Parts: sequence; structure tokens; C-alpha cells
Amino acid sequence: MKTVLSILFSSILFVIAGCSTSKQVTALKPLPDYSSTTVVYDKQLSYINMPVEVSVADLQNQTNKYLVGIIYDDKSLDGDNVMMKVTKEAPIAIKEQNGRIYIDLPLRINGKVKYGFESLGVSMYDTRDFYLNGVVKLNSLVALKDWKINTNTVIQEIVWKESPSISVAGKNVPITYLINPAISVFKGRLSKMVDDAIAQSLDIKPYVLDALQAIAAPIQVDEQYNTWFAMQPVEMYATKAVAANKKITATLGLKTYLETSVGRKPSLTFNKNAIALKAVDKIPNEFKVNVAAFAPYTYASEIIQKNFAGQKFESGKKSVTVNKIDLWGKEGKMIVAVNMSGSVNGDFYLSGVPLYDATTKEVYLDQVDYVLDSKSKLLKAGSWLAHGIILNKIKQNCRFSIASQLAEGEKSMKSYLTNYQPVKGVKVNGALNQFTPDKIILTPNAIVAMMTANGKVAVTIDGLE
Repeated sequence: MKTVLSILFSSILFVIAGCSTSKQVTALKPLPDYSSTTVVYDKQLSYINMPVEVSVADLQNQTNKYLVGIIYDDKSLDGDNVMMKVTKEAPIAIKEQNGRIYIDLPLRINGKVKYGFESLGVSMYDTRDFYLNGVVKLNSLVALKDWKINTNTVIQEIVWKESPSISVAGKNVPITYLINPAISVFKGRLSKMVDDAIAQSLDIKPYVLDALQAIAAPIQVDEQYNTWFAMQPVEMYATKAVAANKKITATLGLKTYLETSVGRKPSLTFNKNAIALKAVDKIPNEFKVNVAAFAPYTYASEIIQKNFAGQKFESGKKSVTVNKIDLWGKEGKMIVAVNMSGSVNGDFYLSGVPLYDATTKEVYLDQVDYVLDSKSKLLKAGSWLAHGIILNKIKQNCRFSIASQLAEGEKSMKSYLTNYQPVKGVKVNGALNQFTPDKIILTPNAIVAMMTANGKVAVTIDGLE
């Protein structure tokens, strides 16, 4: 009788245990695989305005450097009976007015004039020295050609401090009519000399190419995630040069690739000697750049885990609770490790394609399903968790905001678009006004959201030395 009761009691315990004991399922853990995203390169074709500004003060300084000392020397009396040595007497003064450049050139003339007559085979000539001080007044229109700001200079007038004359028998005799032919020749040469001096002083090519060399160097914008930003200039455009507001502005534009690199410094090479300057009627003003936002896997896991907090997934009398979430990448998909307890205990693995929701600024998973081994184990255990209803509930909670990360990425990029000065005299300024989601990339260190930003950017080159 005791034996029968013992067997009966054991059977009851087995039935109770069978009804209350949860199932333990052990699924194979998928290993991380970032072989295709260890290094991420993304680039956009953009156009950048590059106005080169030269103040009239700089132009004046440079022209005075190139135009010094003796600027004209005619050592022969032959032909016009005049010898002249013209020297710059004081610094040139330059101003801008109504789109033109006005130049005052103080000069001194030391000369000889031959005068007299010849009659019946008898020559009656004399030679006298003369000295003149005056200011040549010139004006110029500016243009841009072959990397140089060119001028078309004309002489308005020569203002003499006193009329050209010589002393004969104690009297001042005007010699204007004698030296005018020589002055006319000199005036023509002086205009060209001024144009040549300005062209030499305003050769903007070395300044522009040095500026490109500086801004094309890769910049590390995020040390933690080894993120770099680099430019690859393709060609330069030019429209015109304008004189206004006490400066000369050459309107240039740069066609360039802008590259964002995650995981490695870009190995871009820039050959400044290969850049050509093309004349165009209008320069495109379309600036695009990729901005990277980084969300660590631990951050995303914590957010998703909070989404599951207080939730119990039920089907009839069966239920489970999510205890812990872990995330990593595998071949471009997000692996979600879910630790559950309740009617089913264990770690299960789902995979999904990470996408970006522009409305909520969240990353969510699409095409979510159990990893093959997890699904197989659940089906073998006859688990209700493998059904679509529960899977959809899990999917709804697998999302996390990256709004703060996007703001940080935008802030990092803006720091290089606000008076950024890679070298003296070169400033980068701009604004980004539209962000469009591009792609989500899973790297070994973080979930990277790539955004394409539109805006306007200008690189200003100011001043010559």
C-alpha cells in the first residue's frame, strides 16, 4: 500500500512540474562580422564659392613693390631732340571709385632738350637740361584672365607742379611743344608698365592653389570614432573681377568631392599643378556634404531595453519578460540578442535591416526575424514566440532615437564652417540647412547614421603678401 501511494505521489508531482516548468532553449550565438564596413567612405560632388578679395591698400603696397626707381630712361636725343629719365618720386597712391581704380603716380623727370635751327648749311643748336616734377593721373578697369587680375590703364592727365621751361638769356622759355612728342611716347609706355606691375602683383594663382592645398588636407572631425573629412578638388571656375568697396574681388568657384571617412584617414592626393581655371558665365552654388552621427551599441541597447521595461509578452497562459538586450552587426544587418525569462528562458537572436525614420529621428529595424538557428530551436520546442504576432511586438520596441547624435554631428561640421582658418588669409564659412537621411552603417565601434546635408559654403582668400 505504501509503495502504491509513493508511486501515485510521484506521478502527481511530475504532472505539476510538467505544467509549471518553463522551457530552456539554447540558441547558437551569431558572431559579429564587419568585414565590409571596417572602413566607410562616402563622398559628394559639391561646388564652393571662392571669392578672392584684394584690398586696394594691398594693391597699392604690391604695386609700389614692383614699380620702383627709374621707370623710363631715354638716353638719346635722336629723333625727337629730347632725352628723359623718369623716376618715381614718391609712393603710388591708389583708390577705388565707381568700379574703377584711380592711380596717382608722382614722378620726376631729368632731361635734356636740343633746340635751334639749321639754315644754308649752318647749324645753330643748343642743348639745355630741364627738370620736372608732377603727378601722372591714371585710371583702370579690372578683369580676370589666366589667374591674374588684369587692368586696362589709361592716362587721364599729367599735372605739372610748374610748366616745362628752360632758361635762355635769363628768361624762362616754355618747351612744352618740344617735349610733348617724347611725353606722348612715355605715356604710352607708362600705361603698359602700370598694367604689367599690377598683373605681377595680382597673380592670384599661388594664393588660390596654396589655399586649396590647405583646405584639401584631411581633417579629423571625431577622434573617438576616427572620423575624417577631406576635399578632393577637381577644377576651378572664374566669372569676373569687380572693383567695389575699397577692394577687388575675383569671383572663383571650386568643383570638388567632399569625402567623409570613418575608420581610417583618407589617402587623398591633391596635385595643385593639375588644377585648371575655366571661364564660365555662372558658377554653380550647390554644396553637399555627408555628416556622420554615431550611436554606440551600448547606448542603443540601453534605449531598446528601456522600451521593453514593464512589458510582458503573453499568449494564453504563457508569457515572457525581456531582461536584457545586446546589439552588434553582422554582414550589414543588426543582430539583437534578447535574454528572456518566463515560460521560455534563454538568449534568442533576431536580425533586421537598420533604417532611419526622418520624422522621429529614430533608427528602427526592418525585415525583422529570428536568426535561423534561434527560429529552429523555438519551433522544435513548440514555442509560441516564433509566431508573427509576438515577433511584431518585439520589432515595435527595437528602435532608438539618434536626435542628439545628429545634433552633435551637425555641430562638429559647423565648427569647420564658421570662420575656419586653415592658413593665414584663408577663411571657410558656410551654413547647412537641410539634412536628408542617406544610410545606416554598422561599424565595429558604433552604429553610424550618414546624413546628406545641403547648404552654401564660401572660401575667402583675403590679402596678399
